[in-house]
Amino acid sequence: MKPFEAVNWNKNQHELTKVFWDQQWKQIWFPEEIAVSKDIKQWQDFAHQDTYKKVLGGLTLLDTIQTNIGMNEIARFETNLQEKALYTVFASFEAIHAKSYSYIFTTLCTNSEIDAVFDWVKRNEYLQYKAKRISDVYLSIEAGNEVSLWKAMFASVMLESFLFYSGFFFPLYLGGQGVLRNSAEVISLILRDESIHGVAIGYFAQQRFKQFTAEQREQLTVWGFEFLLDLYHNEMNYTNDLYAETGLSPDVKSYVRYNANKALMNLGLEVMFPEEEVNPIVMNGIRNEGSTYDFFSQKGSTYAVAKVAPITDDTFRF
Repeated sequence: MKPFEAVNWNKNQHELTKVFWDQQWKQIWFPEEIAVSKDIKQWQDFAHQDTYKKVLGGLTLLDTIQTNIGMNEIARFETNLQEKALYTVFASFEAIHAKSYSYIFTTLCTNSEIDAVFDWVKRNEYLQYKAKRISDVYLSIEAGNEVSLWKAMFASVMLESFLFYSGFFFPLYLGGQGVLRNSAEVISLILRDESIHGVAIGYFAQQRFKQFTAEQREQLTVWGFEFLLDLYHNEMNYTNDLYAETGLSPDVKSYVRYNANKALMNLGLEVMFPEEEVNPIVMNGIRNEGSTYDFFSQKGSTYAVAKVAPITDDTFRF
């Protein structure tokens, strides 16, 4: 019988594991500590409530999958005990994210409106398609099969660094113009966590990828690009459906392509889409230039429990 092994954090197996662990805990936050109620007055006269609610509903579904399936399955089959522990922490934060959207719902919407959104989540074909495509890869991991684990990590990076962003766009775009700023603050905090998750899982996926044969790497690269392209076409349809009443679909699609390239970069692969201009209001919010959002140095303009060490581009230059 193989003996049970205790995780030994004194052994430096991957030096960045502890870096990711420490940074994630320094960023801990809770939605109830953000004054979303200050958005109520603006919400009452907001013209695109339906789109906003559906954005949050879609994000809730993806974070629910990442909490209950994605991180759990990757952690379950990971053999490195430090990495396994890190993924369980990430799952906890995904659960906070899913609950955060409900906090915004509870603050701004009636019970009947909330029920209608969650019913729409179950009926939207594009949202359900991407949820199933990602979940199927998670549930296909086989014990001892490193290729299947790498594919699940690839799918996770696609979710964290790419598929969330069609939803993130609208709150950031509005918040950058002073509309529903406190709700946007919640999104900015979620985005900051997802940035760490995408980079961390992408990094560990890269380490696995290096161990494969040249033939395996070639096959997996083709699989990865085909997987992304399928999700991308679905995401274009989802964007058209979600943003139909706003006229923002072209801007959202540019933002989605930008983040698809970022996801590939996190995995150490070549980008797929040509460089293009992304809406400057949203990009300005991410960079924390001229906005109230502080993604990487503290918890945000309305959340000031504690300051954390700043993350810069150099932090993730491996």
